[in-house]
Amino acid sequence: MNVVIPTEHSRMQEIREKVHYGQRLTLEDGVFLYESDDLLAIGQMANEVNLRKNGKKVYFIENMSLYFTNVCESHCAFCSFRRDQGEEGAYTLTGEEMLAYIEKHYHPGVREFHIVGGHNPHVPFDYYVESLRVLKQRYPDVTLKAYTAAEIEFFSRLSGLSYKEVLEELVKAGLGTLTGGGAEILSDEYRKKMRVEKADVNQYLEVHRTAHQLGIRTHTTMLYGAIETHRDRIEHLIKLRELQDEMNGFMVFIPLSMQPSSPKASIRRRNSAFEDLKTIAISRLMLDNFQHIKAYFINIGTQLTQVSLAMGASDVHGTIVKERISHSAGALTPEGITREDLIWLVKGAGRIPVERDTFYNEIKVYD
Repeated sequence: MNVVIPTEHSRMQEIREKVHYGQRLTLEDGVFLYESDDLLAIGQMANEVNLRKNGKKVYFIENMSLYFTNVCESHCAFCSFRRDQGEEGAYTLTGEEMLAYIEKHYHPGVREFHIVGGHNPHVPFDYYVESLRVLKQRYPDVTLKAYTAAEIEFFSRLSGLSYKEVLEELVKAGLGTLTGGGAEILSDEYRKKMRVEKADVNQYLEVHRTAHQLGIRTHTTMLYGAIETHRDRIEHLIKLRELQDEMNGFMVFIPLSMQPSSPKASIRRRNSAFEDLKTIAISRLMLDNFQHIKAYFINIGTQLTQVSLAMGASDVHGTIVKERISHSAGALTPEGITREDLIWLVKGAGRIPVERDTFYNEIKVYD
């Protein structure tokens, strides 16, 4: 009796057929793809899936990143943004101070404020509610994409309210959607080793589940490139896929490439371009129930973002204006980008730029 031993080529062909016929990939399929060096085959499959879902359209938004405070009770090993109360560089802005900052950078095309920050226990929960309320009163037409699931869990402890009650208070103040941060790697072992001193895996997922139950659509992420294994990454994607099966509340998945602690760090301390592109492509292949995969130029740079559009990405984020968290951790990329440059970047990849709002409603197609 002849025993057929699968070769890498035959294994890849099996996965290619699954992708072509819209069959769901398994944990073992995902790990195999990560361990393969056939980036072109992986990218071609991801491109096929993306074209099936989104055609040649690539989305972006005019947005601003805002950070009310960098004071944080957590000491996560990978974070260079946080400060202790009273430490040099620590700050906590009032609503009026934030409005003064916005006035310097705002223009009428801005459709979204992206708001995250430290878990500052030295101010009450009402501070975080009022931070949104003052923005919504001044800029009623701008969507507030605010706070991570980890921040919601922190607000719950700070206030004594349930996740549902916290979210309801924030929605009354103007919250439109949650950001995706705080996921890091959804593995309790990883979180222990990396001193992720905030929401655990179940808490992160439960906050998003609660938001989805309230009709709040959200974003989600994965911070890769530290100590996690390829299996950890695929298990992370499957956890998100399962919640999406249950709730269908995620709009987009954002892979975040880990940044070194210093801008002067050598290339050996950074994820390779190969790894960044592979992660975007595999995310597209594993997350069959997500509409969009975002290429975050802040982490991977504008040129790699452009290449990623042929490897599964359908969103290039937004103009941002002045990003701080990744840059405090050593990102070498621009802190922001103009609408014109985003359009040029997308067209240069042979795709159709589409300006969107936070919820992927199309504002203008640049064909």
